[in-house]
Amino acid sequence: MMGDLQMRVTALHDEAAGVRRVRLEPVEGGPLPAFSGGAHVVVAMQDGAVIRRNPYSLCCDPEDRTGYEIAVARAAASRGGSAYIHERLGIGEVLTVGAPTNLFQPDWRAKKHILVAGGIGITPFVAMMAQFARAGLAFELHYAVRSRAAAAFAGVLQDRYGPRVKIYAADEGARLPLAALVENQPLGTHLYTCGPERLMEAVLDTARAAGWPDQALHSEHFMAPPPGDPFTVTLAGSGREVAVGPDQSLLEALEAAGLSPRYLCRGGVCGECATKVVELRGTILHGDHFLTPEERAESRTIMICMSRFSGDRLVLDL
Repeated sequence: MMGDLQMRVTALHDEAAGVRRVRLEPVEGGPLPAFSGGAHVVVAMQDGAVIRRNPYSLCCDPEDRTGYEIAVARAAASRGGSAYIHERLGIGEVLTVGAPTNLFQPDWRAKKHILVAGGIGITPFVAMMAQFARAGLAFELHYAVRSRAAAAFAGVLQDRYGPRVKIYAADEGARLPLAALVENQPLGTHLYTCGPERLMEAVLDTARAAGWPDQALHSEHFMAPPPGDPFTVTLAGSGREVAVGPDQSLLEALEAAGLSPRYLCRGGVCGECATKVVELRGTILHGDHFLTPEERAESRTIMICMSRFSGDRLVLDL
């Protein structure tokens, strides 16, 4: 992709149980492209014969232009990216990193910012909080974790921001007081959530039930492409057929075949990889968060980063 950076791993640190923080610095030196809290980068990793491209939120201070930092949870059912970072990535390795993209931008007009994180969903908030604090803005973090040992960044965030950071550890019987969080907030408050899907749905549903407008609610969805039955896609421009494996996304299969489709998030949120369906005999298994229910029913567009297909023939405008 345009704007790719060659970056060297200069530090690896176990931020919490099962969470590894990686610092990347530019091979050629010089200041890195600026970013704001909530931004992510796509990291390409050469894992044997396979190139794995995964999006990760930047969890460093945006004022630091000398390096980027990401934190990656060890996934029990890893598709390869987290296993590579936890088991094989070493100091000095050079990775290809895309320029920062922000699909989770804070609303700087807000009078107050409430952040609700679950597990590794803490990562975008680390950078956000640094900016909020520097600007003197009102904010508070509510962070749900399995245990304090698994709470990445908890100690440093509590040291920096004191009572504005609240930790809820499940093994201590603590639960997020969602109803209380969304009640009696000052006009102009915005709510942000990142973490497991069920947590984010609960946060957003509770806020909407309490009358919060959608423009004051923000969430970030980074999901791995779902596995499924293999299928074949035909490219309308050339008539070429590309096979998609059971543990491979359509986007990954096209890249492996030498194509360079557009993308930004690789998680079904941004809409950049929306591709026109030319012919369809079967069913698109939509896995994105971008298309409306009506657009899904029409099946004229597929998000190639997250969606699959079941049927006899799928021809795309590629």
